[in-house]
Amino acid sequence: MSATHIGWSGLAASLVLVAVAVGLSGWQRLHLSRSVLWACARAAAQLFVVGWALKLVLDPDAPVVWAWLWVAVMVVFSGVTIRNRAREVPGIWALGTVAMLVVVVVSLAVILGFGMFPVEGRTIVPLAGMMIGNSMTASVLVGRRIVGELRDKRDEVEARLALGHAWPDAARPYVRSALRTALVPQIESTKAVGLVFLPGAMTGLVLAGVDAADAVSIQLAIMYLILGSVATSITVIGLGLTRRLFTPDHRLRRVVRSPG
Repeated sequence: MSATHIGWSGLAASLVLVAVAVGLSGWQRLHLSRSVLWACARAAAQLFVVGWALKLVLDPDAPVVWAWLWVAVMVVFSGVTIRNRAREVPGIWALGTVAMLVVVVVSLAVILGFGMFPVEGRTIVPLAGMMIGNSMTASVLVGRRIVGELRDKRDEVEARLALGHAWPDAARPYVRSALRTALVPQIESTKAVGLVFLPGAMTGLVLAGVDAADAVSIQLAIMYLILGSVATSITVIGLGLTRRLFTPDHRLRRVVRSPG
């Protein structure tokens, strides 16, 4: 296996396209130059810190318990991130944290239980991160969509309740629509993998010199797990949030519109 090392000069060269983005922003007066530069600086700072910390976790001699603690921190911070992105969704921090915990438990149980990867920090942390990262976006989307659907279709929902439907039946068409909206992007991404784009894990393996057939099998397993993780997370959010939006006597709670 050949090592891939771009060095500081290669990293600096990659900033050429950042300069292009800044230039285009200025040329078209998009007023995004500062945001682009801040995003790049923040990403560099975060990744260097994480890279330094990962050396401790991914060391072959490091106890695997450190990897599990890292995953626990990721779960908590993912809940905070979901809350920050969907503040109008009631109880989203708890729901998001539980959803990410379920995703991690289910996905790692499959990965490690079937012996797909060894129980080591170098596998636990990156794989958990991929499952959580992809599930977060879908969780934010489904949470905001459910709140928006039930708020905007309030008259229809209350009419269904008045006709004697229990809250799960009254909300089902709108929740189903939100679940479909959140899951379809991941389905389409899975369909397009390989033909339209090469995903990150496979690209990294190929650049690292791994045989193409091995890289494909690993990427397929990861893509299937991500699809299942996204479906799991939006189901947890969908069921939990819908229950939270209705009172025990089957009335739809008032949800205020987000100021953003």
